[in-house]
Amino acid sequence: MTQLPGLLDTEAIRKDFPLLDRVVHDGKKIVYLDSAATSQKPRQVLDALNAYYERHNANVHRGVYTVAEEATALYEGARDKVAAFINAPSRDEVIFTKNASESLNLVANMLGWADEPYRVDHETEIAITEMEHHSNIVPWQLLSQRTGAKLKWFGLTDDGRLDLSNIDEVITEKTKIVSFTLVSNLLGTVNPVETIIRRAQEVGALVCIDASQAAPHMVLDVQALQADFVAFTGHKMCGPTGIGVLWGRQELLEDLPPFLGGGEMIETVSMHSSTYAPAPHKFEAGTPPIAQAVGLGAAVDYLSAIGMENIARHEHAITEYAVRRLQEVPDLRIIGPTTAEDRGAAISFVLGDIHPHDVGQVLDEQGIAVRVGHHCARPVCLRYGIPATTRASFYLYSTPAEVDALVEGLEHVRNFFG
Repeated sequence: MTQLPGLLDTEAIRKDFPLLDRVVHDGKKIVYLDSAATSQKPRQVLDALNAYYERHNANVHRGVYTVAEEATALYEGARDKVAAFINAPSRDEVIFTKNASESLNLVANMLGWADEPYRVDHETEIAITEMEHHSNIVPWQLLSQRTGAKLKWFGLTDDGRLDLSNIDEVITEKTKIVSFTLVSNLLGTVNPVETIIRRAQEVGALVCIDASQAAPHMVLDVQALQADFVAFTGHKMCGPTGIGVLWGRQELLEDLPPFLGGGEMIETVSMHSSTYAPAPHKFEAGTPPIAQAVGLGAAVDYLSAIGMENIARHEHAITEYAVRRLQEVPDLRIIGPTTAEDRGAAISFVLGDIHPHDVGQVLDEQGIAVRVGHHCARPVCLRYGIPATTRASFYLYSTPAEVDALVEGLEHVRNFFG
């Protein structure tokens, strides 16, 4: 068994994740290497979901009976846990959404409807990057089309890093918002946050960070980041699907208009006009994802007990080992950084002229689950002249043995296609 420095006790951790014991395809135990798409869920989260539905299921904030008050306490308790997890100055800065995509759309629409000085219009610019997930491209395209704002972006270097050589031309005095990913879901690149935020602050632009591939894997401190908005999703960090988070600075949330209207987000309503509740409820119209928030709170408890620093150390060791082993495979080209420096635990690659979908199918026959396609980052594939990639992604339960299984599986793919 390969021993690497910094590894967690994966033998103990894997016992918490029921799916990792599943047997597929001729008795092969699953090798799950798609955590960048969604993580597996520990029993502690599954138990919290079951307990909520079995004993505490009610709508929140309205009922005065016991079960409703319990549900409200669990839901708002999850907000407290998330706030502590990301070191938010106030729990009221934590908004629950259904996923990171909704969080990013919420920011884009708030700015499109806002008054000065935040309003995005035909005289302003928006800056993003070429490595973004579609969720951090399309909302800004829609906002640009609706308002006439100019959309600009940073390109990519040949080794999968952001090209910041023209940072003063991309982020200008006209820029109102700079939105970028902290960690690329396709390339694995960890971006130079400080450099980008420093330039944005020089011109007075707001900063929105997509932390979907960061929150599950490293310490996420919103105060240290010095961004204005941070978005992430629960299902990639051991939580259930259907729950996302938008953190925003308190003064911005107070000034910006709501995006969705309905129950719970109001203060008063008449047939002529309405006034709105304070944040975060101002941005949480209707019945929220209550059980999902409870599950996310349980996931935060689980990750915090292990320690995000320990998880990051484990993943760095696994990623470093995986990058080295994959480079031993003939005809394999990693798309993105080829070292573990400033990169996350997602590694995309192409294998000769074999289509990634064929690679994924043959690996699946061996019980190895990887992702294939453009990973909702098609501009990256266009930049590197490829139709798609195969992506292996790792998490706190991943082991060196699974990396070895992937490498052996790729040799089988090469032999299969001759």
